[in-house]
Amino acid sequence: MRVVHVITRLIVGGAQENTLASVVGLQERHGWEVRLISGPTYGPEGSLEDVAAAVPGLLEVESHLIRPVHPWHDLLAWIRLVHRFRELRPDLVHTHSGKAGFLGRLAAHRAGVPVIVHTIHGPSFGAFQGFLANAAFRWAERQAGRVTTHFVAVADAMTRQYLQAGIGRPEQYTRIYSGFDLKPFLQAQNDPAWRARIGLSREELVVGKIARLFKLKGHDDLLAVTPSLVRRCPRLRVVFVGDGAWRRRLERRAQALGVANHVRFAGLVPPAEIPRWIGIMDVVVHLSRREGLPRALPQALAAGKPVVAYDCDGAPEVCRPGETGFLVTPGDRAGLEESLLRLLTDPNLRAQLGTRGRAWVRQHFDVRIMVDQLHELYLRLLADKRDWKAGS
Repeated sequence: MRVVHVITRLIVGGAQENTLASVVGLQERHGWEVRLISGPTYGPEGSLEDVAAAVPGLLEVESHLIRPVHPWHDLLAWIRLVHRFRELRPDLVHTHSGKAGFLGRLAAHRAGVPVIVHTIHGPSFGAFQGFLANAAFRWAERQAGRVTTHFVAVADAMTRQYLQAGIGRPEQYTRIYSGFDLKPFLQAQNDPAWRARIGLSREELVVGKIARLFKLKGHDDLLAVTPSLVRRCPRLRVVFVGDGAWRRRLERRAQALGVANHVRFAGLVPPAEIPRWIGIMDVVVHLSRREGLPRALPQALAAGKPVVAYDCDGAPEVCRPGETGFLVTPGDRAGLEESLLRLLTDPNLRAQLGTRGRAWVRQHFDVRIMVDQLHELYLRLLADKRDWKAGS
């Protein structure tokens, strides 16, 4: 069987890691002939192109598939994708992210690809942006949705949001959690040497946040409560893992709040090193206002760390109140502060929630489960297509 995955870019991020794990797993575990087409990757978020390029014959870079809206480049990208699909003649095309999801699905339909699948890694519309942007993205998703055979949602919340927007039918959706290799996280340790690398002692309590340094990620909210938390818990240290366009802005904000000595910026970290960083954290916080299901949350739980998250999109499916961590209403800084303080001052509670979270993640987020579920879905969709053709 031949499948082509299409994604807008391969920055260091959850959707990109999910896509790479999927294509490599389908190839290695189930013998699918897989290609991955991506637009060019650039910027401070880092790149996973080298990881994809290490698999012979896997990656193709389409130079016109760029993230910003650009009518000329978008038209050329669509034309070239149609041409490439006709050359490759895949049994199935699977798209990811906004631009690649729109152009890739329309191109696959034009090229006569039998089955077209799209993964919703996060919402392209919602309260995080204005009316005109929402109207444009809803229109685009509805147009592409008309030629989509099936949707994969990384969280049940994504299915609800897209159905409420009139995109697809309930039977067209399957929820498949974004799996990852659990072993490095299960083995993560609170390594004193790794702490010392960034000037942390054994006694200091670390609240960690793993996300691009960009808007809607909630870094400002965490910084806003840090001065009060430091007064109530002087051993507190905040560690931001990730890089992005907002780094200088956030560094200046920490200085202005007088907490620069309590905040560490780890910078861009390769995915393979994330378990070591989570290992030195006592609590992992995720405050995004726009996220399908943030991988940082199950990764933290796999390492036995409790989590605090905004009650947004798919986060409540992993951050389960009183079981794996605490949910906070988006923007409720007082609630955020109290939740963090409760965990920072109660090591037994941290251990209890972390242990429960680790057991739950083992059952749902193993990368092999994700790949096998994708494989089974593909086979079912292709069988349904053959049965439909035979009966028509």
